[in-house]
Amino acid sequence: MSCIKQSDLIDSVADALQFIACYHPKDFIQAMSQAYEREQSPAARDAIAQILVNSRMCAENNRPICQDTGIVNVFVKVGMNVQWDAEMSLDEMINEGVRRAYMHPDNVLRASVVSDPLGSRQNTRDNTPAVIHTQIVPGDTVEIQIAAKGGGSENKAKFTILNPSDSLVDWVLETVPKMGAGWCPPGMLGIGVGGTAEKAMLMAKESLMHPIDIQELIDRGPQTAAEKLRVELYEKVNNLGIGAQGLGGLTTVLDVKISDYPTHAASLPVAMIPNCAATRHIHFSLDGSGPAEFEPPSLDDWPDITWEAAENTRHVNLDSVTQADIEQWQPGETLLLSGHLLTGRDAAHKKIADMLAQGKPLPDGLDFHNRFIYYVGPVDPVAGEVVGPAGPTTATRMDKFTEMMLGKTGLLGMIGKAERGEATIESIKNHRSVYLIAIGGAAYLVSKAIKSSRLIAFEQLGMEAIREFYVENMPVTVAVDSHGDSVHQSGPKEWRIKLEGLTIDS
Repeated sequence: MSCIKQSDLIDSVADALQFIACYHPKDFIQAMSQAYEREQSPAARDAIAQILVNSRMCAENNRPICQDTGIVNVFVKVGMNVQWDAEMSLDEMINEGVRRAYMHPDNVLRASVVSDPLGSRQNTRDNTPAVIHTQIVPGDTVEIQIAAKGGGSENKAKFTILNPSDSLVDWVLETVPKMGAGWCPPGMLGIGVGGTAEKAMLMAKESLMHPIDIQELIDRGPQTAAEKLRVELYEKVNNLGIGAQGLGGLTTVLDVKISDYPTHAASLPVAMIPNCAATRHIHFSLDGSGPAEFEPPSLDDWPDITWEAAENTRHVNLDSVTQADIEQWQPGETLLLSGHLLTGRDAAHKKIADMLAQGKPLPDGLDFHNRFIYYVGPVDPVAGEVVGPAGPTTATRMDKFTEMMLGKTGLLGMIGKAERGEATIESIKNHRSVYLIAIGGAAYLVSKAIKSSRLIAFEQLGMEAIREFYVENMPVTVAVDSHGDSVHQSGPKEWRIKLEGLTIDS
């Protein structure tokens, strides 16, 4: 029988969340390094390089891997023989750990959780509450799996109930391309099969806590039906050619996890949840001897990779760029941006839309004419930083506002991550605008290009307020050019054809 102290659980949760915010798991680093070595697509290889360089920089400087430091997911197994030296409930203790982790003065993590989701959607300011799943099991320890799940990947969760005779493989291969690139591949796919709707979703989520081991499985050979399915899906999903950041390439998934459970004879519930390039999870155990301890990985675990722009990379001055200039840019071309740009996300776009609809002027000092907007909600700065990690958010969420922004504000171009919808691409084409992407999963690397930041409007929105950044050599890729050509359409198509050729040749 063990006695777990309240302070030990709180400290362990807080320390775990600070740890995973800054350190990728070793298995993820190894899998990404292998993907980098075999990647043949220049755009995808460049994206993976940025992710790995960012990962090492974060480990060296103890800063978050991604600006979206996630909503906290916790799986707790409490031994039936455990005694508690505590005044709080289990959920209260976990949430206190979350609160302390996200408000840590030396490494503030971005609070992304909002309450009253159907109403005011007010930020809780400390990222509580966590989503907690508890089991009572034999034993005298408390086992905790904890993850910080970003919105970009979480928003791509899928669920269906197939007929028992339907093909799960066909459903996955049909569904993954529709998920787009907002989940920041390459990452993992967690699949839950069986049980009921909520059981399938829960299994899919928990499976993402498992280590990446697909190559070991392939080397020894799959034995069970689930293992055979894992290998089949791993190979077939990668043969879709989606690639890193959806740019087209050899690696879309690093692993496929499958968990199953008995189900009704008339049903085949299937849930699929991706994990992004900011994979953050850890397991720890409490036995009454004190809080959990977390040892940082060795810097030798990271590959010796540096990132530099190619010699022919186009340099762009945002303060003097013109319509004629952007019409020369090509899909897939790398740019280095210098000058001033504005920031803004969902909430800011909604406020702008409401003001324009009511005939009200925009706030003093807010002028989008001939400017670029960066879809970002950065982490708070520490220790002399201009901003904290400041990677892009999924641009698709801003599609509903794009025609308004291009048609009514004089906006010249946009920067985000992932693909744009067909109507948005048409709007970009009609206005001779352009859409650029920064690499999701390289937030700290991107932040080093930001040399100054000042608040422009909507301070009450916190990380979603509109700011003006001054950047120097910020790396981006042309995703949709002024003619409406999208690299997220052409890239995967090109590599799917190439992979079919490789498969035939083999």
